[in-house]
Amino acid sequence: MYVITGATGNTGKEIAEALLKAGKPVTVIGRSAEKLQDFAAQGAKIAVGNLEDSTFLAKTFAGATAVYAVIPPKWDLTTDWRTYQREVGKSIADAIREAGVQKVVVLSSNGAHLPEGAGPVTGLYEFEQMLKAIPNLDILSLRAGYFMQNLFALIGMIKHMGIFGYSLGNDVKTPLVHTRDIAEVAVKHLLSLDFKGFQHVFVAGAADLNMDEVAQIIGTGIGKTDLKYVTFSYEDAKAGMVQNGIPETIADGYNELFKSLNDGLYLNDYQRDAQSTTPTSLEWFVANEFVYAYQSA
Repeated sequence: MYVITGATGNTGKEIAEALLKAGKPVTVIGRSAEKLQDFAAQGAKIAVGNLEDSTFLAKTFAGATAVYAVIPPKWDLTTDWRTYQREVGKSIADAIREAGVQKVVVLSSNGAHLPEGAGPVTGLYEFEQMLKAIPNLDILSLRAGYFMQNLFALIGMIKHMGIFGYSLGNDVKTPLVHTRDIAEVAVKHLLSLDFKGFQHVFVAGAADLNMDEVAQIIGTGIGKTDLKYVTFSYEDAKAGMVQNGIPETIADGYNELFKSLNDGLYLNDYQRDAQSTTPTSLEWFVANEFVYAYQSA
């Protein structure tokens, strides 16, 4: 039996469905029974509960062949982002220990080697350390690039301002990856169970791009060939995020992450190679997904 946390998210949904198609028994975890019904129709067992409830998780993890572990985003935080990550991470780790799980694939990120200074990704560093402290647990950490799907959040800015921007420097290259590529890598290793101890693999998409290149690709796709990327100051970037309803703790976290990229720390252990390169290009994503979201917004 495979247990999938974050089953209604971008990666969890694809992983659960792929394992079901492969004929594997799957349990999906979510907070809403209604949102899990599509999985039940495909033959999955559903488990409704909160990831902060380690007792619930331990019961659900019992007998698992492997767990796919995710700390899902939470956009309505009223407490510190890192506190939320620690609470969920500890709950999952405690449940894995209690249930005697032997294999876990964890959704992590580039930058998760940094014990401080990487915003929300430092929370993933801490989560990896919690898992590594569990005796006899085999862990595969998926050190994923920047999700292409995050670019959907820029549509409003592009439509209303004719530009888009972060506090990330124009010329800083970073891997951009489609979440389906992450899911494919996860499924491959969940089926083969070919990892021992603690291992990590980079999941890097088809190319490393800077934001000027991203602007060119998006602009070409939506018919705005003059679309420009603007590097905002950290102060202006935070103000813009807060104005758009993002909690201050999340805005501060993203600024810290982008500063780590700007300072050359975030990717200082990353290397692109044949193993880390995955097939979906940003051009494909823009043509097949971003354009339709942009036109319907």
